[in-house]
Amino acid sequence: MKKAFSLLMVLILSFSLLAGCAKDPEPVVETPAPPTTEAPVAVDPAPVDEPVVFDNLFVNIGTGGTAGTYFPLGGAFAEIWNTNIKGINATAQSTGASVANINLLMDKKVEVVIVQNDIALYANVGEKMFEGQTFEGIRGLATLYSEPLQIVTTDPNIKTVEDLRGKRLAVGAIGSGVEANARQIIAAAGMDFEKDIDAKFLSFSEASAGLKDKQVDAAFLTAGIPTAAIQDLSAQNDVYIVAIEGDIANTLKTDYKFFTDYVIPANTYKGQTEDVQTLTVKSMLCVSTEMSDELAYELTKQIYTNLDRVVLAHNVGKFITLETALDAMPVPVHPGAQKFFDEQ
Repeated sequence: MKKAFSLLMVLILSFSLLAGCAKDPEPVVETPAPPTTEAPVAVDPAPVDEPVVFDNLFVNIGTGGTAGTYFPLGGAFAEIWNTNIKGINATAQSTGASVANINLLMDKKVEVVIVQNDIALYANVGEKMFEGQTFEGIRGLATLYSEPLQIVTTDPNIKTVEDLRGKRLAVGAIGSGVEANARQIIAAAGMDFEKDIDAKFLSFSEASAGLKDKQVDAAFLTAGIPTAAIQDLSAQNDVYIVAIEGDIANTLKTDYKFFTDYVIPANTYKGQTEDVQTLTVKSMLCVSTEMSDELAYELTKQIYTNLDRVVLAHNVGKFITLETALDAMPVPVHPGAQKFFDEQ
């Protein structure tokens, strides 16, 4: 009996121990981390370019005659700059064109000029009409469009450059790129400018009036097509464009670096029923090294971001493109303009 009772006590004790081991463990309580006292890191917003503001800065633009191409383009540039650059007061001035504009720029009477690229080169290196007067401080903003050499007449019997011998010729305003080109063409044809022609130093509008009134037999023009002065003339007259080709063209291209071949399409003007072979230079914008990089950058940028307004000013505006802005550049590019082109 005692053995049975002892065995029973052992079983009861064993069962109690097993039950105690099967109890659920006490839950583990995690202590929360103390709140941080550090301020959140600030993230700067993306930088925004602030518009450049100038302090009542005057920008005078030397252009050309009112009946040419430079004057309406200069007016468009001035309007674009006045509208889009704060603190700018830009004005287009009618001038004697390329050579006169270079002289105005050298004399600090204008800040920007529109000129032929051949004339800019001669000024930079002190050649031709600038011999002994090197303008090392000239800089380019951009080249614009082709300017073909146009010899215009209402006389159907004048068919070649040689036919100009002994004629009354409008050769451009004194000091213009047109005058320079007229002298080059006459010399290439083997004629003496002083003896073999009767030179009349007339602007585009004066040349057009002279042809209407039969006071001149032909006129030289270097300008983008269609040229307003010739369009005005052709409203009441058939006009003929004298070709510059063959030996004369080859001589000019040999002697002068920037002449290249160009074809004036048929029907550019009333009465001009066939394509005409000639030569061309390029127009360009020049400034001086005294212009700040910031201003040169803004002037260049606003032209090429508002080309639709330039096209409205003149048909040649459609030939002014970002892709050709440095073609045939004859002088160093202003650093401000170069910065804009590099960004593109």
